[in-house]
Amino acid sequence: MSLTVFRKAHFNAAHRLFKKEWDDDKNFKVFGKCSNPNYHGHNYELEIGISGEIDPDTGFLIDLKVLAQIIKEEVEDPFDHKNLNIEVPEFKNTNPTVENIAIVIWNKMRARIDSKYDISVKLYETPRNFVIYNGN
Repeated sequence: MSLTVFRKAHFNAAHRLFKKEWDDDKNFKVFGKCSNPNYHGHNYELEIGISGEIDPDTGFLIDLKVLAQIIKEEVEDPFDHKNLNIEVPEFKNTNPTVENIAIVIWNKMRARIDSKYDISVKLYETPRNFVIYNGN
């Protein structure tokens, strides 16, 4: 039997959406107030889904304490209360859109979670704006 378990987390971070090659006027036209040169912040809500088969010995799909620790180490510690553009290496040359943040999180989780599991990342940038990425 295959199923999915989820772990929720959150982090607060600042970012600026912009392309270095464009002037401030063009960045504003494309990204609006999210291109503010002084940055802006979000309270991100995260749901990590792990799908696979239940271990018949433990009754667990995955130990949620272990999953929580991985999320803390790979997402909360490096992203929380950070300026994503400046302090998070993955965004030095990548625009930290909610789409790109979700992909980075998925890649970080994929590196730590056994390949027998499928992973989904649901990331809310605002209560009404979110993205789901599952590696495809």
